[in-house]
Amino acid sequence: MKIASYGLMHLVVAILTAFVITRDWRIALAVGVVEPIFQTLAYSIHDRVWHRIERRRLASGLEEATEAVAARLDVMSPDEQARVHDHAGHTHALPRSFRQIAMKTLTYGVMHFTVAVTVAFALTHDIRTALAIGMIEPLVQTVFFTLHDRIWSRIEARRAQVATA
Repeated sequence: MKIASYGLMHLVVAILTAFVITRDWRIALAVGVVEPIFQTLAYSIHDRVWHRIERRRLASGLEEATEAVAARLDVMSPDEQARVHDHAGHTHALPRSFRQIAMKTLTYGVMHFTVAVTVAFALTHDIRTALAIGMIEPLVQTVFFTLHDRIWSRIEARRAQVATA
């Protein structure tokens, strides 16, 4: 569902952005239909890589070690301990760092730019139009990607809570 919703969002944003740049519905529809197919494939790979990175980070015990040291040094208040420990058992409720969110968004933007320019150039054979689409469309998509990712993070967190309950 996450990949399908990303594909639909990407399709709509790509068509509208390409039309604003080219003022040609034929090119906008071609870019808007072909480019999201390649972007959705690239996104699914990007998302899987980041899930592996996040799982590896949790598996490393970094949060466990940090919490243990903080508890021993009395750095973590009881309220903070309650926030990171669910009554039903231990949870990793600590928010991802800004650095990690920024890196995920940056890598998405680079990937998106590369695919967008390549597809736009293949369809238009005009480097200026391809670069315009490749620069503007990924910026717009990156904003929507961040919103999409936050919504799905909340959905996945709710599903995890329901599964543990």
